Amino acid sequence: MTSGGDTAGPTPVEAIDRAMALLTALSDADSEGATLVGLCRDLGFNKSTAYRALATMRAKGFVTQDEDGTYRLGPAAVGLGARYFGPDSLAQLLHPALLVLSRDLGELVHLGILNGDRVVYVDKVEPDKAIRVWSQVGRNVPAATTSLGRAILAWRSVSDEQLDAFVGSAREAATLRDALAGARRRGYSTEIEENEPGIACMGVPILTNGSAVAAISVTMLAPTLDDDRVAQVAGRMAELLPPRLPDPLRLPSQLAG
Repeated sequence: MTSGGDTAGPTPVEAIDRAMALLTALSDADSEGATLVGLCRDLGFNKSTAYRALATMRAKGFVTQDEDGTYRLGPAAVGLGARYFGPDSLAQLLHPALLVLSRDLGELVHLGILNGDRVVYVDKVEPDKAIRVWSQVGRNVPAATTSLGRAILAWRSVSDEQLDAFVGSAREAATLRDALAGARRRGYSTEIEENEPGIACMGVPILTNGSAVAAISVTMLAPTLDDDRVAQVAGRMAELLPPRLPDPLRLPSQLAG
């Protein structure tokens, strides 16, 4: 005979429950990490108990610890997310959002990921109207001069010195730094007639834990991209994408502001 207490589901395993809470807290801490004292304060854990759990996860690569004692997510934990957010998974997860965005804006929409110093198109949705842009899934384009690449780089931990690897001259590096600074300020990146005459693009990063795993771009005719159109496209991205992004994917908070 089943007791009434069994109807609520299985009893949580305390050690696993504790480890999951710690990993979630470290994920929320992003790149800043967290101290043992801070984790215990926020989670209500005993210090010795939390330390043992963290030490076990550190031995397995799920947690790392800096010399100053700060804990961060380790490569094993990050790797799980990286595999989940691989090109095929992202294309499947985000395709409905691309469909809605293309339909509502009447423009060409791409999904891209960073591969070295290039961006690879992993999905696209074309509008009913013709727009003379050659692109195909699997094609790669320079990250530095595309709205997709700029949106991703703006929300990655890439130093100014490292940006030199994405360009061929000091002038191009300065242009890229300015473009990334503008993207971070606005919440979206732009590229206007830098790759194809008459064509402009706006891009937004797709974030998880504050870092870009991909980007979505809207491609349109450059003469149509006045201030009103910029505001309209940015607004529709902010309105349409968040409800359709599977957790934990996010858009930049600046876009909504």
